[in-house]
Amino acid sequence: MKSRVTTSKSNAVNRALLAAAVSATLGAVSLPAHADWAENLLNSLRAKGILSESDYQQILSQARNEQGAAAAKQAAASAPAPATPGQASAGSRLTVSGTSFIDLTSIDLKTNGTRVAPSGASADIKRFYLALDHKFDSTWSGNLTTDANFIAADSETQLYIKKAYVQGSFLDGALWTRLGSANMPWVPFSEDLYGYRFVETPVVDRLKFGTSADWGVHVGGSAIDKKVDYALSAVNGNGYKNPSRSKSVDFEGRISFMPLKGLTVGAGFYDGYLGKRTEGALTQHEAQRWDALVAYVNPDAFRVGAEYFSTKNWTQVLLAPSDSSNGYSLWGSVNLSPKLGLFARYDSANLSKDLNPSFKDKYYNLGLSYAFMKNVTGAIAYKHEAVDGGAISTANGTIGSNAGAKTGRYDEIGVWTQVKF
Repeated sequence: MKSRVTTSKSNAVNRALLAAAVSATLGAVSLPAHADWAENLLNSLRAKGILSESDYQQILSQARNEQGAAAAKQAAASAPAPATPGQASAGSRLTVSGTSFIDLTSIDLKTNGTRVAPSGASADIKRFYLALDHKFDSTWSGNLTTDANFIAADSETQLYIKKAYVQGSFLDGALWTRLGSANMPWVPFSEDLYGYRFVETPVVDRLKFGTSADWGVHVGGSAIDKKVDYALSAVNGNGYKNPSRSKSVDFEGRISFMPLKGLTVGAGFYDGYLGKRTEGALTQHEAQRWDALVAYVNPDAFRVGAEYFSTKNWTQVLLAPSDSSNGYSLWGSVNLSPKLGLFARYDSANLSKDLNPSFKDKYYNLGLSYAFMKNVTGAIAYKHEAVDGGAISTANGTIGSNAGAKTGRYDEIGVWTQVKF
């Protein structure tokens, strides 16, 4: 009897020790990954009487619990630390991108009926933007964008810093702020809706009644499910090419609303001295501009839009007489196929309503575009511009004359391309 008791106690101790060893072993491995092996081992031990049913259930339950705890600990250890403002995280990254506008065209420019330079055929790299975007964390980022262009008529290449800013983004995009040279509120907004910037700049930019970027402080954001978008800039007023100081700050603002998907309504303003209020300079007027735009954009089908602007003393900041101007732009495009598109545009402007009412500008273009691949688009187009009553510096050069018949005619036909990477 004593021997049986001893043997029984010994077997119980052995089973307990074996159960502990098996439990520890299974707890150290990934049970789901080795499910067949684990189940077979436990079943074999139970069938031979080495493990009782209670031991079997206990070991299996313990192994699963320990495996789950180990998996959770490993996941927590491998997860990136949460980013905090001002502290770099594992999610910080640098992105490099670029955009180029290249054309091969023939220009016919006439002043008072006489053909003048830069008439002729040539290839131009109108713009080459190289952008570096760095995301420091979920709040802070930075951007550096260079702007280079080679114009055959000028025989020179120019390189500028177009954008260089630090940005903070807050409230899930409802508020962002930028310090440095950054996009202005109106021109980039207009050209994004227009869609054919690589063929021609929007009317305000083309007639140089505004610029696409400037140095200063910029704020903006989106609200109400991104249906409302706003932007405000306090800048030097000279544009991104000239970061020189002035004695006052210029302001430009915009607010836009999307009441329906694809439909955008926007309004903007500008007020300041255009960087001309420097030490020793005698300024006569503040320059002002008011903008309005309505557009409907379905990128897969068509775009249509209308833009209006009105200015006061834009060219008279340093001159005593007061003057004003206004104009509008109508544009549209339709996709004839997934790759082929037809586009057209018409601009009209009164350039000096008070001092020279006969000074007017008319512009139109017409063309076909083709998307060769995702980031390469080409267009065959014709552009015409007529200036009467004076001369104006435009994105296509100086057109018109302040003497003689005071007329200018600009015609251009050729191929325009946009390449992105």
